[in-house]
Amino acid sequence: MYDDAKVQAFSDWHDLLVSSEDQMSAQEQYDELLRLADYFREKGIIDLDERQALIAVATVAYARAVGTEI
Repeated sequence: MYDDAKVQAFSDWHDLLVSSEDQMSAQEQYDELLRLADYFREKGIIDLDERQALIAVATVAYARAVGTEI
């Protein structure tokens, strides 16, 4: 079962993922998503597999935003 910190972490990460590009560029958004994934892992909120999943999702979203294929 997820604890409150994990639920909040995934919620914060998702909010950033779906935020408007008016607030930041695709590159800035991608960098921040990766930074958050690393931070959550370092703090023990998520495990390595969850971190890798977040990075994979962020990478696909970035590729779509900039019009490249991965």
